[in-house]
This record gives sequence, C-alpha cells and structure tokens, in this order.
Amino acid sequence: MTDAPLFSAVADGPEGGSAFWVTAADGVRLRLGLWTHPGAQGTVLLLPGRTEYVEKYGRAAGDLRARGFATLVIDWRGQGLADRPLDDRMSGHVGDFAEYQLDFDAMVGFARAQGLPEPYYLMAHSMGGCIGLRALLRDAPVQAAAFSAPMWGILIAAWMRPMAIALTTASRWFSFDDRYAPGTGAKTYVLTAPFTGNSLTSDAEMWDYMRQQALAHPELVLGGPSLGWLKAALSECHALTLLKSPDVPVITALGTQEKIIDVGPVHARMAIWPRGTLDLYTGAEHEVIMERAAARTRFFDQAAALFSSHR
Repeated sequence: MTDAPLFSAVADGPEGGSAFWVTAADGVRLRLGLWTHPGAQGTVLLLPGRTEYVEKYGRAAGDLRARGFATLVIDWRGQGLADRPLDDRMSGHVGDFAEYQLDFDAMVGFARAQGLPEPYYLMAHSMGGCIGLRALLRDAPVQAAAFSAPMWGILIAAWMRPMAIALTTASRWFSFDDRYAPGTGAKTYVLTAPFTGNSLTSDAEMWDYMRQQALAHPELVLGGPSLGWLKAALSECHALTLLKSPDVPVITALGTQEKIIDVGPVHARMAIWPRGTLDLYTGAEHEVIMERAAARTRFFDQAAALFSSHR
C-alpha cells in the first residue's frame, strides 16, 4: 500500500480525504479513496458503476459522514486510475466478472489492515451492484447493503439479445473481444450528451459536477464497453438470476425513468428478497445517488437508518 493521487478539488468531499494504491491477488493495481473521521460508527464500502471513479463519490462521502459513517471507494480495474488492460484506455474491458471479486477482496483486505471502523456496510451502484451481489453471495463481511439501480440485467431489446450473445461469444473465440460494443466508442457520455434528455440525472447541478470532473481530469473517464466486457456482464447477470438472494438486509433504490439497466431482474429479485425493500423514486433517472437534493437525502437517510439498525 502506498499513497495515490486524490483530486480533492473536483471530488468536493469531506476534509481529510486520502487515496491509496493496493494490489489485487493477480497483480492488478487498484486505487482506493478513503474519507474517515473520529467516532465513525462504521465504514461504507462504496462500489461504483462502470465508467466511474473515486472522485465521483466525494459528495456521497460527505452525505455519509453527516450521518456518522466513514467511506471507502474503489477504482475497479480498467477504470479511474486503476490499471487498464488495453492500449486503448477509453475502452472498458474485463475478461470475466470474477476478476472484480479480486478487486473487492483487496478492498476488504485494506479496510481490515487499516483498522477502519466496523461494522462494514455495502453501498453499490449499477455495475457495482452486480459485483456487490456476487460479493454478498460470497459472504462479504458486511452487515447490510444499499443498492442504487443495480445492474442485475443488461438492457437489450429482446430481438437483439440472441445477436448480442452470438457476437460477444464469437468475439472471444476469434480474439476481437477488445473492440467496442456496437453503438459505443471512445468518448465519455457526460462530455458528449446534452443535459436535456440525458439518462443519468435530472439534476443540472449534479450533471455539471460530473462534467467538470471529466473536463478537469480526463485520465479518470471511460468510453464504451468492449465486447469482452459485454460478454462477461451478460454471463454474470444470467448466472446471478439462478441464485437465491443472500440473507442480508437490503434496500434497493430505482428511478422510474431508468434507461440504463434492465429493471425486470431488479423487480423480480427484490420481490422475493427475504429482508429486502425496493424503493421507487418517481421521476429519477439512473443515478439516484446523484439526483435532485430531495432524492439524495431520502436515499442516504434510508441507507443510514438501515445500517444503524444492523450493528
């Protein structure tokens, strides 16, 4: 473990934030961002989505500190300042979602080695929700979890799904899985899409927060997924549908205007999660954690209440 850069000016997190390099079991270098404080009643392990990075959750760390929690955020392999496997740094790529579990294990190992305040809790957004569910099924050492628009299914039109499976499978066989998935490319979404009609947030201030980070530090951002990532994601989402929900208390936030993930598997899983609650946010887009102030307050209040009741 060594010190890593943390771009505090754009993160807009609490004072005293720090970042560290850690190494996963397979040698991949990752970055962790930490915001802690004396008297924290636990540590939230925050798992970002695809394309995201530590600084994007600086304000979330502030929301959690205000409610008594420390926050540890990860740059997944292939994202942020973590090692990226391809020469084209803008292509989000992974060969197998099992690799992300190595990243999660490194995160937990760091938390334990540094003696971060216990108990630990999980907060996961989008792709992080997929990784987080698998981690819970592997008995992650957390007392409760809060999901935001978890990627438990990939949003693909039904008629296109067989084609996507065939294409991504062929890309693995014939070694072109490093190419971008159809309809995507090297540019990052928040710098190419207008605010009006965007699929991430209805809050102009949070949209600008994300844009300013991307403009100030282009080394953090990511473009579209590779065919290899898409293949791995489809395989993992399907595998998860075959498994029962873990016996962990959970709340899941989902915007009614969600356009990024497939909401069907979210509704299906939450309907039968023994200690799970699905909370729908009227008018919210994909990023409930970065929605309008009322939605953000509601999400963090409910997560904090859940966490505090499971110490």
